[in-house]
Amino acid sequence: MSTQDSDDYDKLSPAEREIRDKADRQREADEQAALPYSWKQSLEDVDIVVPVPKGTRARDLVVVIAKKKLSIGLKGKDPIMAGDLCQDVKIEESTWTLEDQSSVELHIEKVNKMQWWENVLTHHPKIDTKKIQPENSKLSDLDGETRGMVEKMMFDNQQKQLGKPTSDEIKKQEALRKFQLAHPELDFSNAKIS
Repeated sequence: MSTQDSDDYDKLSPAEREIRDKADRQREADEQAALPYSWKQSLEDVDIVVPVPKGTRARDLVVVIAKKKLSIGLKGKDPIMAGDLCQDVKIEESTWTLEDQSSVELHIEKVNKMQWWENVLTHHPKIDTKKIQPENSKLSDLDGETRGMVEKMMFDNQQKQLGKPTSDEIKKQEALRKFQLAHPELDFSNAKIS
């Protein structure tokens, strides 16, 4: 969503936002359904399923998983999917298997385990990562401190995408406001806050 779209969105009523969100979700679902694969993710990893012709054997496949590139296809044919990955992956912890001689299933470990992916390959349609709802069971399985850290990271990531201050920046601004109120005799007009 561009800054212009974001500004327009902020001006919408709740009912209008719901209509736009529904339309965006449908457009996104249609774009993802048109891809030659399906995928899902957690903060730690990405799982991809690529349909192949029934009866395909592992030796018929060409699968390349590199730190920043991915290619899957049949020998002697154009790849089913190929391109630059949107983020780096851990090659040594990423695997693929052929299931029922009809699909290639990839499990890719993310290098950055604190960021949602907008897409798998950079040239494919993006999803709106601000709308991702992590599975409650997984979030609730975390201990209190870890859960708080994950929720803070999710909040900060959403704030950054919206061009708004992160939780740490909000705390700094609040501390400065309190200090200014406690010390009205000081001039803060030329203060630089970082």
